[in-house]
Amino acid sequence: MKNRYRWLTSAALACIGGLGVGLLHSAKTNLWVQARAAEAQTVTLQFQARVGDQPFRCEQSYTLGTPASRVTPLDFRFYVSDVALIDASGNAVPLTLEQDGRWQYENVALLDFEDKSGGCANGTVEMNDRIVGTVPDGNYVGLQFTVGVPFELNHADSTLAASPLNLTSLWWNWQLGYKFARIDFSNQHQTGMIPDESTKHEGSHQSPHDGEHSPEQQSPHGEEHSSQAFFIHLGSTGCESVEGAQSPSSCSNPNRSTITLTEFDPTQNVIVADLAALVADTNLSVNQPNTAPGCMSEPNDSDCVGIMNALGLAFNGAAQQQTFFKVE
Repeated sequence: MKNRYRWLTSAALACIGGLGVGLLHSAKTNLWVQARAAEAQTVTLQFQARVGDQPFRCEQSYTLGTPASRVTPLDFRFYVSDVALIDASGNAVPLTLEQDGRWQYENVALLDFEDKSGGCANGTVEMNDRIVGTVPDGNYVGLQFTVGVPFELNHADSTLAASPLNLTSLWWNWQLGYKFARIDFSNQHQTGMIPDESTKHEGSHQSPHDGEHSPEQQSPHGEEHSSQAFFIHLGSTGCESVEGAQSPSSCSNPNRSTITLTEFDPTQNVIVADLAALVADTNLSVNQPNTAPGCMSEPNDSDCVGIMNALGLAFNGAAQQQTFFKVE
């Protein structure tokens, strides 16, 4: 009986000891998790929309391009993905985006500089000029991001997507996917119309402004346009699929621009997106015949050359140094 008692006592003590070790291990694990969380730092990347040395405003007119044209903004939005900070050793450290249910989803963020005022009636009152996320604590000296939506998220139904990928005004169709950037102008050319001879296009009759227009212009993306405007719709082209309502396996022209900015301190600097620099080498008062007004990212559209160069994208030639973004 005494031996049995001793055995039970030893077993109980062993269990208690094991429980103690387990609790100690759990406590250590929790402390490690908390320490790791404490090592992460929250970063806010501040963007500013500019037109040269002027702030961007929907209701303001600007003189832009070469030769100079008087234009008024209609839209200014673009998607950014795969954001990373660059450390002192040159390593790109991914920024884990805050999942805010509105402007950021997975690794994609929408920057929206229009406020639905003036000519920007197609937009939204809400604006967003920042990206928020976390990175491991460290010394960061640069920034890297991609203008565009990753392929795996690009070719889906926008009506079923999470915000900010649920905006149909920033979506072409299943085959082509999203408009990575939508930057539109109305043109105050002295004739009142952008000279062009374009009449032959295929596509649906859905306007990019969520309304109906007379069939003056239609793009291969199913957009119909008035020839008084110059549209910059950046997106993937050459996306082959059996039917337009099916996702492609690849696109010959991805048109995702990877931007790298040096001498960037997220606590001190802002990222400037300069419309004047974007269209500096573009004539906003003419349009290549038989193409949609402006640049729809088609490789045969000469109106895209200066814009693609400013974005650092290869367009019928070697890629140029991007000029659209700068650090201040």
